[in-house]
Amino acid sequence: MATEEKQPMLVEGYDMLNTELSRLRIERPQIIDAIEDARAHGDLSENAEYHAAKERQGQVEAMIADIEDKLSRALIIDPKTLSGDKVVFGATVTLLDEDDKPVKYQLVGQTEADAKSGRISYNSPLGRALIGRRVKDDVEVTVPSGDRYYVVEKIEFI
Repeated sequence: MATEEKQPMLVEGYDMLNTELSRLRIERPQIIDAIEDARAHGDLSENAEYHAAKERQGQVEAMIADIEDKLSRALIIDPKTLSGDKVVFGATVTLLDEDDKPVKYQLVGQTEADAKSGRISYNSPLGRALIGRRVKDDVEVTVPSGDRYYVVEKIEFI
């Protein structure tokens, strides 16, 4: 369900959504052609190609609507323009885990999140726990694998 609430995202996330939207808009006429080709084969009740093309058409239309909604509500934030001593959206945070091993995360929008590359959503459990923290603050977060404890070591806006 679409809401009017702005969704923060980085420029990379906005560009990624625009690229995906362009790809889907190119696919749209190809699906229509596939539906027409399948229709030409006769009886639609037993035509698997027709049903597959119609199902794909529904998926593509839903994805286009979802991406258009996200883009219309996008609040693009450039971390390089930010500063301060608190963790906010776009900040890159270096944490020390329980073994004093450093881990680094950037707080990004949901569409840009990729934990393997160190980009976590500001809405994730860890992201929510980090917002508003300062250097030397303790952070406790409950994740599916259990409770985790961190200390904020460094906050950067890069």
